[in-house]
Amino acid sequence: LRRGRTMVRNERQQKVEPMIKKEKRQLTPWVIYSRIISFWAPGVLLAKLGKMPDAGMQQAWREKIALVSLIVFVCAAVVYLTIFLAMTFCPQSVAKTQDNVFHYNDEFSGPGVIGIRGLAYSTEGATWKSSLDFTPVPGQDLTSYFNLPFPDSCRSSELAGLRAPMYDVCSNNNGNDGCPLGDVDKAIKENNLTKMDNRPVGYDWDDVQSGFFVLNGHVLNLTPYLMVVDKKAKSGDILDEAIFGAANNGLVDATLLFQRTSQMKAAADCLTDRFSAGLLAKDTPGCFAVNLFNYVALAIIGGIVLTRFFMAVIFQYFLSWQLVRRPPRNKVRPLSYNAAAPWSGKKPQTGGANINLGKGDEDELYTIMLVTCYSEGDESIRGTCDSLCGTDFSDSRKLLFIVADGIIKGSGNDRTTPDICVDLIEQDDAFRDPQPCSYLAVAAGSKQHNMAKVYCGYYRTGEHRTPAMVVIKCGAPTEQDAPKPGNRGKRDSQMILMNFFSRVLFNDRMAPLDYDLFRKLHHLMGVTPDLFEIVLMVDADTKVYPDALRLLVNCMNNDQLIMGLCGETKIANKRDSWVTAIQVFEYYISHHLSKAFESVFGGVTCLPGCFCMYRLKARKGDDWVPILTKQEICQEYSQNVVKTLHEKNLLLLGEDRFLTTLMLRNFPARKMMFMPQAICKTLVPDEFKVLLSQRRRWINSTVHNLLELVLVRNLCGTFCLSMQFSIFLDLVGTVALPVAIVLTYILIVRACMTKYNSVSAYLPLAMLIMVLFLPGFLIFITTRKWVYVLWMLVYLLALPVWNLILPVYAYWHFDDFSWGETRKVHGEGKDKGHGDGEGSFDASTVPFKRWEDYERKRLRSIRRKERKDAD
Repeated sequence: LRRGRTMVRNERQQKVEPMIKKEKRQLTPWVIYSRIISFWAPGVLLAKLGKMPDAGMQQAWREKIALVSLIVFVCAAVVYLTIFLAMTFCPQSVAKTQDNVFHYNDEFSGPGVIGIRGLAYSTEGATWKSSLDFTPVPGQDLTSYFNLPFPDSCRSSELAGLRAPMYDVCSNNNGNDGCPLGDVDKAIKENNLTKMDNRPVGYDWDDVQSGFFVLNGHVLNLTPYLMVVDKKAKSGDILDEAIFGAANNGLVDATLLFQRTSQMKAAADCLTDRFSAGLLAKDTPGCFAVNLFNYVALAIIGGIVLTRFFMAVIFQYFLSWQLVRRPPRNKVRPLSYNAAAPWSGKKPQTGGANINLGKGDEDELYTIMLVTCYSEGDESIRGTCDSLCGTDFSDSRKLLFIVADGIIKGSGNDRTTPDICVDLIEQDDAFRDPQPCSYLAVAAGSKQHNMAKVYCGYYRTGEHRTPAMVVIKCGAPTEQDAPKPGNRGKRDSQMILMNFFSRVLFNDRMAPLDYDLFRKLHHLMGVTPDLFEIVLMVDADTKVYPDALRLLVNCMNNDQLIMGLCGETKIANKRDSWVTAIQVFEYYISHHLSKAFESVFGGVTCLPGCFCMYRLKARKGDDWVPILTKQEICQEYSQNVVKTLHEKNLLLLGEDRFLTTLMLRNFPARKMMFMPQAICKTLVPDEFKVLLSQRRRWINSTVHNLLELVLVRNLCGTFCLSMQFSIFLDLVGTVALPVAIVLTYILIVRACMTKYNSVSAYLPLAMLIMVLFLPGFLIFITTRKWVYVLWMLVYLLALPVWNLILPVYAYWHFDDFSWGETRKVHGEGKDKGHGDGEGSFDASTVPFKRWEDYERKRLRSIRRKERKDAD
């Protein structure tokens, strides 16, 4: 818990391979499997009936069938291990018999119990004959005290010539003075003996004494027979030889002696019917193996659940508070900038910021607050910006950076999203009429060329006047008549910022848009962009609490190994409908249990895109290293050509989870953390069709990202106490969700029907209570808000929705890469995503130059204008 860095082993180090490979093999084992499993659907059939004329669409459909087949296999394995394993190795008849036995010499089972013909009878209220003088041991076999009829199995012609089957054992020298209680059925009634629900008498191996032996699982009492014949075997009688051989040699289990011939097998049935005293109350090997498996499974599952629970509690009570507190002076380092850069020490050529922003505290890192917009309305975007700019963080150390993804008018809006965003700020007079600048977009074909306008100014809220930049993606001239000019998706909006800071940090060649951003940021803030260390990413329908930004930056100051952070996301519209109500506890438990547990390892597997913070660069001695701006991360996150189903699920459906996966793969020794003290509120889907579309994207993205993370061996921990093992369990648990809910209800029904007469009978009930209600205890420990208990009950009632309907729908739509109903645009049909493009890209449309080249050209232009004005 006090480690300075995550645990790393040298032998675990492996080269980080890109998840999206540019060189793609046409025929891989996965492709071959997908074609084999879908052999029944030829391409012609898919083209005609399935309306999939494109070969790529057909292959995506085949890979979906292959994935579904693997999910069905995992679910079938879970069902078999849970239900049918016991039926296979420990049949119900055997299990019921073992659970129902009355154990011999067990005083706790009841002292007034005897055994007659292997069955238990109660002697409570019995009226014994006065001539009898004995106190039976619990479960003692009193069969020899009764006169029993000869069973039909002893009258077989195969047994002719054998003495034991028909020999009368009621003579006076049998050790009981004959059979003093008379006919068995009549004596049971006369002596008021009560049969105990057909419960057999059970013997342990130690209870099988002299005169007893085990035959096919039955314990036989041949003491009366041995006494009557004076313990002498009949010469030439193979049955007598077997009986006396077992008795004289102390052979407890004589089963093998009776398996030699058909005559001996028939004799075994006869002896069992005549002399049975009960059953061997020991589990069969199959039942023992099943019980062992159940105990091990309970220990593993219970251990994992309890470990997650206690680690989450430890993190929230002890570790998180150490990180969010204000850092001491010795942990605050001076601002980092690139002294070798050509812009080092230069002041803005435009005269600098025309407003006094004040001086920030030395522990306040320069932070970009990125807000990505698509089709949100004025109220949503303004609420988000108000909450960000109103945080208790110096205006001189934060910059509001809004990106509008295309010329789009959201459903129900009276203005386009760019107009809404531009109207939010007070534009700076120096850059009032910006011109569109080209940049390389995340798209395919001709759409790689995109253009954007950069508006700069200040955002006012209360006493705050925060520097702000608004980037409007307006599209290339050739797409102005298209439905959504400039639209390239959220990932492209993030890459505008990431590519810009990456090129600044490395002094790499810049696109025209990058240089425009550099000048205007330098003008607004009075510092060059290389001083910025942090980016806070927020969606346009999210509101952060006033102290959220400072708390997250405190964590970055207190632990230099933290590369990513997220806070708790609460639901703002929790009472709008039943759809929002069922999400309240799901959001709560995903943060306070899952993310809190992962934070102990420093490996949160998903920083939600609606509210997360990343480190652009990190200190390393007296120098810095790129983190989010690392070129490998920027290159892979900006992949524009994705062909396979796996790649499209990674890149097109869940940008936030994919970016988290990239960071963990590239920096396994650094930390991704969750801070419960930093809180935001967001709007969640209030219609079921929107929730269905959203969770389809999230579930499918989760499966494919976990498939990538489970292969990373450099993560913290070892064996069962490792992030890799935890990720594997999350992956299995995710794909097995549909069958898990069915098994849950089966377990509930069985718990109501089970007779709890042994410790093992309580195991399923204990596991069920632990899994379902332990989160309720977490509520009491963390929030102490009892209303969340009610939200938990609402969530439990909606388990069929979470564990059956949503996963099944998502898995069957593995080949659907659209955003569906989540973000609707005025007059738009079904969204088809951003993965495909048309035409070819002309690289000359996006020139790349170094900063000094752009600056030299700008200065020459200024001098020419000055000379022209002078003339």
